[in-house]
Amino acid sequence: MQINSHLSVLIRDLAAHYGDREALIYQDFGGSEWKSYSWRQFADTVRKVSIALLEMGVAPQENIGIFSQNSVQYLFCDFGAWGIRATTIPFYATSSEQQIQYMINDAQVRILFVGEQDQYDKAHRIFSLCPSLEHIIVFDPKVQISQHDPNTIYFDDFLKKSATYEHEELLEQRYSEASMDETANILYTSGTTGDSKGVILTFGQFHAAFEANNKCVPATENDRVMNFLPYTHIFERGWAIYAMTKGARMIVNTYPQQVQQSMRETHPTCMSSVPRFWEKVYMGVQEKIESSGIVQRKMFQRALAVGRKHNIEYLSKGLTPPLALHLEYEMFNRTVFSLVRKELGLENANFFPTAGATVSAHVEEFVHSIGIDMIVGYGLTESLATVSCNHRGEPFTVGSVGIPIDSIEIKISDEGEILLKGPTITRGYYKREDINRQAFTEDGFFRTGDAGYLKGNELFLKERIKDLFKTSNGKYIAPQMIESKLLVDKYIDQIAVIADQRKFVSALIIPEFKLLEDYAAKHNIQYKDHEDLCRNREIYDMMMERIDTLQQQLAHYEQVKRFTLLPRHFSIDRGELTNTLKIKRRVLNENYKAEIDAMYAE
Repeated sequence: MQINSHLSVLIRDLAAHYGDREALIYQDFGGSEWKSYSWRQFADTVRKVSIALLEMGVAPQENIGIFSQNSVQYLFCDFGAWGIRATTIPFYATSSEQQIQYMINDAQVRILFVGEQDQYDKAHRIFSLCPSLEHIIVFDPKVQISQHDPNTIYFDDFLKKSATYEHEELLEQRYSEASMDETANILYTSGTTGDSKGVILTFGQFHAAFEANNKCVPATENDRVMNFLPYTHIFERGWAIYAMTKGARMIVNTYPQQVQQSMRETHPTCMSSVPRFWEKVYMGVQEKIESSGIVQRKMFQRALAVGRKHNIEYLSKGLTPPLALHLEYEMFNRTVFSLVRKELGLENANFFPTAGATVSAHVEEFVHSIGIDMIVGYGLTESLATVSCNHRGEPFTVGSVGIPIDSIEIKISDEGEILLKGPTITRGYYKREDINRQAFTEDGFFRTGDAGYLKGNELFLKERIKDLFKTSNGKYIAPQMIESKLLVDKYIDQIAVIADQRKFVSALIIPEFKLLEDYAAKHNIQYKDHEDLCRNREIYDMMMERIDTLQQQLAHYEQVKRFTLLPRHFSIDRGELTNTLKIKRRVLNENYKAEIDAMYAE
């Protein structure tokens, strides 16, 4: 059953149905003990947030900022604000002072919720530069508030403002006046090419998305959903709230670097993630296979071959596997794959939506082969996440991004651009009429900027139109496609392909230093530091050999001819990555100009 109420009353309605059933599983900031809230407790706290905001004079459709990691308080504030018809503006917890200053001033935010010390310190420093900002409310009670800060209170003290019954009637009035046409969120895009733009998302878009997704990815009230990606990310936001409409438990993971430990401790059945998560799992398993004895290695290789044949060559095509193959697969599933899933904390795996970047065919086949149902999809902030995805129980093609969800209309332009229309598509960008005029076609389709094509009923992506590189020889290069092929190598942590207006393809690579150090020790390679290790010729030759193996199927002009190993990671702080960890190629070209030029020197 789905309870797809207006977001202003969703938690109240879920609490009326589920009562004292567990709803939220979480840890305190910096804590290790898992705690929980029931649906009734969840609804009660949301109501307190709503009343406290009314006490602070929040008007309908006023913009409220949330600058925090994932936490239960974050959820309380989102739903509490929606209860009084306010709009929430989520900021990534890793946002810089300049970014939050821009968003606060652009949206005229008066009240800002912050998570931990780092977010508070940034907000406090830019307070005087934001004329609209009046109040900061801190989630983590361990945060040290400046002695000279009269504008900040702790979340627990904020909730005490709800003690009055003065606003009960006004709250009920706000519930009754809630409209699907009003704005629920303004999500500022990461901006790989320029300034952030605030994407307007209405309550109606959420409602339509939940209805459509329910027809193809049927979560249930028995699911335990790990919230891994930031709530600021539309994929996690849309997916998590959709799962709530089905009564699923939410496992709130606050620190992304701890997600694998959290999975082993809480045993989720579902989790949305980006491909990089599964690439890390794939590399970890491959590393264990390589370090195993010959008997174990051969058994696991046989198991993977059987898993691929059973799950990819038959089940993914809607075919019934032969009995002998099915019996062999079931044997490996019980003895080998179950151990892999247990190591991940996925003993009861249901399905795992994956999107946000290109999924390598190697990785997609591997995940399905070990008995984990990866649901690959495609979407944008502007489409409230899902445009298309694999539909549960229906045939799918490895390499596609699935079948368009119900209610969305897709058209491919003469230039190959994916165009969208439907009830889940944004009406535009906040206060950016200049961009809005360019964002839609004359007949009302949204321009995604992504190139793709439809084959049968499935959507396939090519590359973002503006991300295609053209070499000086006139050949077009799709950098993300090349990067996704090479990222499956265990020694590669980050990679940026260089090719635009160049004679050949090159790459900047940040290696997995722990594995590289192990390799150096095993082969008696001496080095002083990471810079010295990255310059070592033996290391370069080993990496080149592995890269050549992975890119054998690429056209000659697409293959990486030279690369540079870098001793430090690409960084959000240096402007090289967006908050969603997408590469800002223009910044990389500026920051590593000397290294890039050296690769093309005669």
